[in-house]
Amino acid sequence: MAEAGAALPHHHGGMRSPWLWGALVVVLGLVVVDLVLDGRAAWAVGYGVLALGIAWWTSPWRGRRGGTTQQEVEDMAQDDPRGDVVIYWRPGCGFCAMLKARLGGLKDRATWVNIWEDEEGAAFVRSVNDGNETVPTVVMDGIPHTNPKPGTVKERLARG
Repeated sequence: MAEAGAALPHHHGGMRSPWLWGALVVVLGLVVVDLVLDGRAAWAVGYGVLALGIAWWTSPWRGRRGGTTQQEVEDMAQDDPRGDVVIYWRPGCGFCAMLKARLGGLKDRATWVNIWEDEEGAAFVRSVNDGNETVPTVVMDGIPHTNPKPGTVKERLARG
């Protein structure tokens, strides 16, 4: 478990490297140009739209950058009446399902926040994960942990 004042653990979801993003855009652009040169304009438009969507989604400049400071996280924890362990999750997340299964009966001691139904929860997750909605994000004793080991969460829940 991280100590107060320590750097927050982050899992960087998505592609955030500018050079890798640039390479992806170039490759997709070449596919579109090749389709145009082959006379398949409809396919080129389709791939062009797909390329723009992928380029936006994977852009290193999309979303909030910089994350939240440790002091802001501690202040949010004091203002949050949900309890000592809050688990931010979303449907269809395999890591979330694995965490829930491994916690067994202790899972009911935590507060579970579905970020697809709770915009404030989603905003919090983005604030501590470089703008990404990476789940599970588990707040234990006011400190967020991204995709923590189930044993760590289970140990904290067992302490009560």
